[in-house]
Amino acid sequence: MYLQKLSILNYKNVREATLSFSPKLNCLFGKNGQGKTNVLDAIYYLSFCKSHNNPIDSQNINHDADFLMLQGAYEAGDTVHEFNCGIRRHQKKVFKHDKKAYERLADHIGTIPLVMVSPADEELIREGSEERRRFMDMAISQYDHPYMNSLMEYNRYLQQRNALLRNENMRPGDDMFEIYEIPMGELAQEIHTKRKKFVEAFIPVFDHYYQAISNGQEHVGLLYRSHLSQGDLAAQLSSVRARDLAVGNTTRGIHKDDLEITMDGYPIKKVGSQGQNKSCLIAMKLAQSDFLRQTGCHTPILLLDDLFDKLDEHRVEQILSLVSQDNFGQIFITDTHFEHLCQHVQRICPDYKLFSVDDGNVVEYVSEQNQN
Repeated sequence: MYLQKLSILNYKNVREATLSFSPKLNCLFGKNGQGKTNVLDAIYYLSFCKSHNNPIDSQNINHDADFLMLQGAYEAGDTVHEFNCGIRRHQKKVFKHDKKAYERLADHIGTIPLVMVSPADEELIREGSEERRRFMDMAISQYDHPYMNSLMEYNRYLQQRNALLRNENMRPGDDMFEIYEIPMGELAQEIHTKRKKFVEAFIPVFDHYYQAISNGQEHVGLLYRSHLSQGDLAAQLSSVRARDLAVGNTTRGIHKDDLEITMDGYPIKKVGSQGQNKSCLIAMKLAQSDFLRQTGCHTPILLLDDLFDKLDEHRVEQILSLVSQDNFGQIFITDTHFEHLCQHVQRICPDYKLFSVDDGNVVEYVSEQNQN
């Protein structure tokens, strides 16, 4: 599946644009702050019903407008599917597939598989466990809808248990806690099993891409850590109930899981250079894309925002060589330097399009070579 045509109206600083894309490689160039990332974010929105970097829908509407609209035509085999999203201020957003509105936005996730790499994703390496749980959840949810439903249900019970822990007007009994803890335990076991299975299958794919990018200069590893490895969660919640009451929070569960990333046996966020950290991030995202392809769903669209920053020329060449292979489908790349971008893409892919982005105006760039 690939994005054939995109229409944008009032999305952030992009007031209006109608763009037709190459099924393989599309490059957007322009100075920082002109809207390149906003175009990629609009594509991301059509896959996940939300922005990659701003979860508040109303803030994605252009400041001078009352609404935004996104429309994408996606080709899958001999069929073209249309997806539309409309948001008005102070109203519920509407998301449609071939003119039929979704009853639940969660039902759309996975329909247009997509993987994005952006500077904001560096938190995956540097920050706490929440970002790495989100990475696992976003990957698994794109091919396993029951997983997302279980995760949403678990989080609902978690919120209810936390509310009970913080209720200062009553002293709830054990039976009231068990109303939430028993189903939490069942759901947590299901989620843990699927996360563990994903990580085990993902590690060799990730290792392949990191070794290719780094030319084997260092070795990275992934280790899934979870309280569920210590047994049934409901029993653990019962044993720590007094402590949880004291702190007003649930201290055990799959919401505390982590995916530890190491380099040569040490946490990469402590020992890795900027280039090594970014190489690790890109390897994880390329592996995620290839892993999703292998699950039997459509080959994901790949968005590479500000790809060249912090990477030496060798690693850039390795990455571009990898994504030009048949394992990857449609690709979008942004860069600030036109000549630098052209120098790389012309070597790796004859089927590409270039777009200039200036103050929210997006125009396809046609070189003299393409005109001839």
